[in-house]
Amino acid sequence: MILGIHDGHDAGAVLIEGERIFAVNEERLNRVKKFRGFPKLSVEKVLEMAGVEPGDVEVIAVAGIFRKQKRLLELEENLKAIFGPDFKRKVIFVEHHLAHSASAYYTSGWRDALAISIDAAGDGLSSSIYVARDGEMIRIAQSTYIDSLGDFYASVTELLGFKPMRHEGKVMSLAAYGRPAYDLSAIIELNGLSFDNHLKVIGVEATRRLAELFHYPFSKAREIANQMKRGKLDGELQKKAIDIAASAQRHLEMLIGELGLKLKGYGLPLAYAGGVAQNVKANAVLRQVFGDGNLWVFPAMDDGGLAFGAAVFVKAQMDRLDGRWRPFRLEHVYLGPAYRKEEVEEFLRREGLEFEEVDAGFVADALAEGKLVGFFQGAMEFGPRALGNRSILADPRDERVKERLNVALKRDVFQPFAPSLLWEKAGEYLEDLNGLPNEFMTMSYAASDEFRKLAPAVVHVDGTTRPQAVRKEVNPVYYEVIKAFERRTGLGAVLNTSFNMHGEPIVCSPEDALRTFRAAELDVLVVEGLAVWKEGP
Repeated sequence: MILGIHDGHDAGAVLIEGERIFAVNEERLNRVKKFRGFPKLSVEKVLEMAGVEPGDVEVIAVAGIFRKQKRLLELEENLKAIFGPDFKRKVIFVEHHLAHSASAYYTSGWRDALAISIDAAGDGLSSSIYVARDGEMIRIAQSTYIDSLGDFYASVTELLGFKPMRHEGKVMSLAAYGRPAYDLSAIIELNGLSFDNHLKVIGVEATRRLAELFHYPFSKAREIANQMKRGKLDGELQKKAIDIAASAQRHLEMLIGELGLKLKGYGLPLAYAGGVAQNVKANAVLRQVFGDGNLWVFPAMDDGGLAFGAAVFVKAQMDRLDGRWRPFRLEHVYLGPAYRKEEVEEFLRREGLEFEEVDAGFVADALAEGKLVGFFQGAMEFGPRALGNRSILADPRDERVKERLNVALKRDVFQPFAPSLLWEKAGEYLEDLNGLPNEFMTMSYAASDEFRKLAPAVVHVDGTTRPQAVRKEVNPVYYEVIKAFERRTGLGAVLNTSFNMHGEPIVCSPEDALRTFRAAELDVLVVEGLAVWKEGP
């Protein structure tokens, strides 16, 4: 039995017991977004889900090696408190980028592959490339924390008034509204299989240098960003910010594409993780190089997936020693806490709420009538995307629903919404599908003309969409909701956004769901098939 731990930002824990996997991030339990620190609640939760005691854990795989003395001592004290004075006998540290790359390779289902990770920085590096064969990973290239593609994009994020290491997705979304007016090749380029940062500075120093190069008023950046969040995109400085975003996005895509073309020469499929792998537009460029069947992006690609990577790496090495290693494909990420219907009933009664047992047809009817539905069922998703178990659903046919959701959830108006669609409809709804559709919202696609007309609320301004293709055998409850909506409307897709207020973690428990349902003033809450209606007028 192997326990994976990430003690840092996006902290979390993963427990592997034979074929069973349990995983959760600390933010979902303590409700602190992107929590940085020791994942005490996560460790307790995965042990509880598995029905085991701390003493049953054979190996503790800790993601990340280089720690300041104070941080290392705190980690040891926390491990000692849970596992006793002999905890050190069980601990194996796994380097940051090895954990990222391992999370992708050991869940890809491939025996032989390239495994890469690209992010801002971790353990002194910002990217790593491995050739992986028969369960063994051999590093062939890397970039230092100075030559960081992730830090470049984070600096642009900060320059434009957003939070670096958190709001890069906003820059990607904003880029679709602009034109790439700036050539950024003098800032960072690809050098072989590594990146080369010509600025030679990172962090806020790089941000200030970019402000000088772009002649952009960094002192006003937050004010400009707040105006854009509310929908003001046509001012002179706003247009400049949007063009900077478009230029940064184009440059990122160009560099990722160049790297992909070089890696294609190895004749192996590509498994990919790390913070930069959150950029679904750049992932789409890689998909054009490798094809859908030869690119796997680990669904928990950011640092929230490091505990998983550490655990699967250690497991693979032990299996290799015993001659038992076999390729494994991760079929789903429903690996978190689940709640029995009886628990939910008891909770709703304690809250004094009236509720009714409903089916997929009820949810589909509510959506078709224009209602916003909080949908909660089964085990919580592991990773940054809600995939039908902790989701807010709406009718994608009505573009006006975007404004309702933005107001309800306090979202930025320029960020797009994504669809969950029936697996068998992917070929009709996605124009550039060249293999199996994506199940984890890790990739953008060009929406077909038909889908743009049928579902305008889930197509971005540039005609792209970030879909989740739902298979009946993977999530039968959610599949049946979408199927019922298709029978009702003719459209085999629903709008799916994560069940949380903007800036908060995705809900985990029924208590979280009810609180967010009320805060957002959604119309209906469905928890394990039990429906609660909005209170008041």
